[in-house]
Amino acid sequence: MEKNKIISDCKVVIIGGSAGSLSALLQLLPEIYEANSFAIVIIVHRKSSDEQTLEDLLSIRSKLQVKPVEDKVPLLPGFIYVAPSNYHLLFEKDETLSLDTSEKVNYSRPSIDVSFESAAEIYGSSLVGILLSGSNTDGTLGLKAIQASGGTIVVQNPLSAEMPFMPNNAILNTTPDFILNMEEMLEFILKINKTEEL
Repeated sequence: MEKNKIISDCKVVIIGGSAGSLSALLQLLPEIYEANSFAIVIIVHRKSSDEQTLEDLLSIRSKLQVKPVEDKVPLLPGFIYVAPSNYHLLFEKDETLSLDTSEKVNYSRPSIDVSFESAAEIYGSSLVGILLSGSNTDGTLGLKAIQASGGTIVVQNPLSAEMPFMPNNAILNTTPDFILNMEEMLEFILKINKTEEL
């Protein structure tokens, strides 16, 4: 882990998770009081019947505005975007988001890998990818793509995860820049694009 790596040019923080990740998000998001220089995009495995429940819950708890994701919605700093159920979330060169209904990946749609890889292609070194609690392997290949494109990858400390399988798999198969518990992760996010060292 590069403890002193300074994140100074981030445009997007993309967060992926599965089982157990909602409680992690509810620890993080209410404490993020500003993100004026970057957007936050959340990819969570969810039931296809779950239409707005997650967005509504995060809207109530978050100080940042949760912006509904529709096809070709512009990706703007200071907002939280949540991948809708039953769609893969993709990133476009014109800095918009698009929705895709192609086959499930890792038994999931939205798939963390699909969105992480798409974001890496567009944002490269201006991307921070965070992987939270979960019970399958989704996210590991996406983290590799983010790191290969020059971005920063963060994995939840498995000891703090309700379902440690997903972060454990990522740690075994990548070289995370940071492995953080939730308190450390909040501090990390709050310092993104700030001048002081982490």
